[in-house]
Amino acid sequence: MRTLPRVGSLARAVAEVFEEADVVAAEFGVAPIGPRLTDGSRSGVGSQLTGGSCSGGGSRLPGGSPLSAGALAAEPAGTVQLALFGVSLAVHRALEADGCRAHRLLAVSFGEIPALTAAGCCSVADGARLACRLGQLLTGHGGGMTLLGAGPATARRLLAAAGPGTGVVVACVNHGGETVVSGPLDGLAVVERSATAHSVGAQRLRLPFMSHHPALVHEAGAFAYFARRLRLSPPRRPVYSAVAGRLYRADSDLPSALSACLVRPFDLPAVFGAALADASLVVEAGTGSTLTNSVRRIDPRQDALAPVADGPWPTGPQAPLPPQASLEPPRSCPPPATPGEGTSHHHHPTTTAARGDA
Repeated sequence: MRTLPRVGSLARAVAEVFEEADVVAAEFGVAPIGPRLTDGSRSGVGSQLTGGSCSGGGSRLPGGSPLSAGALAAEPAGTVQLALFGVSLAVHRALEADGCRAHRLLAVSFGEIPALTAAGCCSVADGARLACRLGQLLTGHGGGMTLLGAGPATARRLLAAAGPGTGVVVACVNHGGETVVSGPLDGLAVVERSATAHSVGAQRLRLPFMSHHPALVHEAGAFAYFARRLRLSPPRRPVYSAVAGRLYRADSDLPSALSACLVRPFDLPAVFGAALADASLVVEAGTGSTLTNSVRRIDPRQDALAPVADGPWPTGPQAPLPPQASLEPPRSCPPPATPGEGTSHHHHPTTTAARGDA
C-alpha cells in the first residue's frame, strides 16, 4: 500500500467511504479502518497508508504514524481487504469529484469489488461485506503466489520442469514479461528453485493465501452464496471484467462472476484491446501502480497514470486544484463525452482501473 497524497478531495472521500464501510467491520471481527486513515483529530491516529516492500511516494494527510500493510495483515482476516476496498473506492470518488470522470471501469481481480460498488451494484456497506468475507475465505485456505519475471509461455515451461505434483498454476499474466503463479507453499518453493535454475526472477508475494486457483472451488461456491444474499443490482455504468473478459451486462450473474475470480486466471494482454477500447487515459484507482505499469508495457502509446503511487493528482479540465494538493502540476483528464453519445476516439474517454493484490 502507498502513502496517500495530500489531496483534500481524497481525504474527504476516505472519511466518507469508511464512515459507511466500518459499520460492518464488527460483523467480521475486524477493527474499524477509517479512524486510522482519516484526520487524527478524531482518533489521534495518523492517516497514511504505506507498506512493506513498496514504500510510497507522495506526502501524508494530516496525522502521524503510517499504517502498514504488514500491520494490517497481522489483524483478523478481512482487515487488509477492507482497507484496500475502501481506499480504492475513495480514490475513484475523489478523482470524479475533481472532474476526472471515468467512462468505463476496468475491474481486475480483487478490484472487481470496488469497481462494482462504484458502478452502483451494491452499497458501500455491502461492498465492505464482500471484501471482508473474501479475505476470510482466502486466508482460511492458505497457499501463496509468486511473481515470475517471464511471460506465460516461459512460466508454463517452468511449471512443467518443476513436475506435475506441485499444484502450481498460472494465475495472472500482467504483461509479456511478468506472470504470477499460484499454489501451495511447498509447490511454489519448487517452482521458484526451477526459475532460479533457469535464470528467471521469482519473487514471493506477501500474501497469506493463493488465488485464481482451481483448488478454491469450495471457497468460490461459498463466496457466490454469500454475494447472492446481498442481492446485487446491474451496473449503472460500463464495467469490464479482466477475469470474465467482457463487459458486464444487465443480466450478468454478478455473484457467480465475483466467485470466478477465485478460481479463474486472467490475462491482461489478451483483454487489453477490448477493455481499453478508445481510452485516451487510464487512471489506476488504488494504492499501487502494478496495473498502470502493465498497461504501459502492453502498449507504450497508451497514457496511463497511478496518481496515488506516482502522482501527480489528475483533475478535470474545469476542476479547480483542491486544497492541500501536491505541488506537482495536475494532470488533466479528457473532457467527458456528450451525454447520449458512445465512446469513440474523438471523445477521448477515461478508463478508471481498479485492481487489488489481496
